[in-house]
Amino acid sequence: MGRPRFIGGQPGPERELLTADVPGAPARALAELIAGNRRFVTDALRHPNQNASHRSAVAAEQHPFAVIVGCSDSRLAAEIIFDRGLGDLFVVRTAGHTVGPEVLGSVEYAVTVLRTPLVVVLGHDSCGAVQAARASVATGTPPSGHLRAVVDAVVPSLRWARVAGVDDLDGIVDIHIAQTVEAMLKSSEALAAEVAAGGCAVVGMSYRLAAGEVRAVTARPAELAGALVSAA
Repeated sequence: MGRPRFIGGQPGPERELLTADVPGAPARALAELIAGNRRFVTDALRHPNQNASHRSAVAAEQHPFAVIVGCSDSRLAAEIIFDRGLGDLFVVRTAGHTVGPEVLGSVEYAVTVLRTPLVVVLGHDSCGAVQAARASVATGTPPSGHLRAVVDAVVPSLRWARVAGVDDLDGIVDIHIAQTVEAMLKSSEALAAEVAAGGCAVVGMSYRLAAGEVRAVTARPAELAGALVSAA
């Protein structure tokens, strides 16, 4: 067994390991992500948990405090924009943060086996997957190859946006993030059960490529929305 991984990279009573079994862990994990993003935005990076001693400490086991289900965009590297290190984040990335069985299985592993208390759906402005879906719907021409699976996964969010009267790209991105959160909870009984039990939360965030900051979109349970206000 390796040494426990502490949130701040340094052991101490205020730096206990955050798992789903620690009271208040989802909100505390979210606060850690927000704080790390603020450091990134203000160029006050700490690069925690990135040294050789920590690498050795987490070699035997992992206890990530957050799952990031993010877009594969090369400018959206979770460990960088949240200023985290080895063992901190369990990252699953697909174009347009689309969710299939493999993604859900990865999330369920982190939440039920590793006891990770927070799941974040991370989208971003000017999303290429959303643009591709809009172009496909507008022209009636689906893309070729496996790219069609990505577009098909985004199209339902376009329908929701149309019903809501939202036409701008970033507004559609927000709807797609929120729909991804709801789809994950609907499709995964294990994830929904952990959220209902209070050991885990699922939140949606949108990243601004130029500014480098995350913005709040949605939260489940809804009570966590108060903590998300500070990320807006």
